[in-house]
Amino acid sequence: MELNTVKDASAVSDTTDVLIVGAGPTGLALAIDLTRRGVRPLVVERADRLFPGSRGKGLQPRTLEIFDDLGVLDAVRASAGPYPIGVVWQDGQRKGEQRMSDETEATEAAPYNEPWMLPQWRTQEILRARLEELGGEVAFGRELVGVAQDPDGVTASFAAGAPVRARYVVAGDGGRSTVRRALGIGMTGESVDPNPMLVADVRLTGLARDAIHMFPPTDTEGFLAVFPLAGTEDFQVMAQFPEGTDADLTLDGIREVVATRTHLSPEAVTEVRWASDFRPRAALADRFREGRVFLAGDAAHIHSPAGGQGLNTSVQDAYNLGWKLGAVLRGGADPSLLDTYEEERLPNAAEMLGLTTRVHRGEVRRGAATHQLGLGYRNSPLTVETREGLPQDALHAGDRAPDGTHDGHRRLFDAFRGPHWTLLAVGTDTPLPPLAGPATVRTLRIPPYEAYGTGVFLVRPDGYVAWAGDTATGLTTYATELGIA
Repeated sequence: MELNTVKDASAVSDTTDVLIVGAGPTGLALAIDLTRRGVRPLVVERADRLFPGSRGKGLQPRTLEIFDDLGVLDAVRASAGPYPIGVVWQDGQRKGEQRMSDETEATEAAPYNEPWMLPQWRTQEILRARLEELGGEVAFGRELVGVAQDPDGVTASFAAGAPVRARYVVAGDGGRSTVRRALGIGMTGESVDPNPMLVADVRLTGLARDAIHMFPPTDTEGFLAVFPLAGTEDFQVMAQFPEGTDADLTLDGIREVVATRTHLSPEAVTEVRWASDFRPRAALADRFREGRVFLAGDAAHIHSPAGGQGLNTSVQDAYNLGWKLGAVLRGGADPSLLDTYEEERLPNAAEMLGLTTRVHRGEVRRGAATHQLGLGYRNSPLTVETREGLPQDALHAGDRAPDGTHDGHRRLFDAFRGPHWTLLAVGTDTPLPPLAGPATVRTLRIPPYEAYGTGVFLVRPDGYVAWAGDTATGLTTYATELGIA
């Protein structure tokens, strides 16, 4: 568990409630959630700036709901855009069109019905701006080289600068996570595709920005796709190469790939702004926690980019862990609450890894399954469903709490927004207990609503139904045991 262990705690230069390693979407989303709960996080990033590429460019509907709660949705939607139609090219001619994912309708219960495209670097800029608005910051140029735990906290050491002392540490430092390796946590996985891939952000001419341009593979060349990146002047180029070859990431190399596989000339690519290569794989950490250290995002699960699940699953990790750390550090909850992070998120991430792999291999279409609205925690130890005989497709405890309108125009998401719990009575006058205690609980009564049916629902701070019943019988006991009341 130790790597370059700090021996002298008196040499520690800073202390914090939560040290977050990595300023990617995972770390920044978690830092926002903690900061608004009165928890003081410190985000450290080994690079001297935020990640510069477009890699995780798809934001699923469930992530848009989370961003709504975190206060960044307006900024995201001002920069992002829906995925355009895909245009298939052959011999310089448009040969057909296809949608990247199956269409679903927006409903009152699920107002965000399609993924939006936003390059990862812009998502991170928006999240960082929100963190700074709340009074937080990112410390750049801080490369973590070791962690050492004791019963009271964790001491992190760095390649430069004094160590940092934290009550908890969250590793959001990517697929090659230094923290995960220091803890000795293994990853189990498989190669999704033996063919290497290139991804690059470029400026180019000769292609319209109202379509995704797809160039099918030939007998000698792999496929190539060009995505206009919403809110920018850039395009993302993705290209597949034969097994055993290496992608040339230089301007000349990318020009050659584009000219060979499309009708464009080499000079059509005017600039390469960022480029990377990878081999698609799927891997899952053997566990998501070691003592006071948690793994989140790519440090815990590595996805193929197909289906746009990696960044989105990572944000869900942060959203799940944030309220629990806040409850323990500021709400007086028992630290055993933190055990439920792995219990809830590990099987969820495993499910998404399987889905991503099937999408990559063409076995599943992108659509409702990839939107992540159907994910939940019905089997969680935090979930209590007291009603009997519910149909499988009815709203259960553990499911995502649907949106809707009440008082003619107000949204349930407006009532849920914030770090509090919500006690929701739907179509019933049953008495509701006062859940006064360490946690803030808001109470709301609404008429019968199809998405909920009728009953009493206690909604968690991360928007999932924790407890459900026809009446409130047993709710006080549940809330007391959980430390809410």
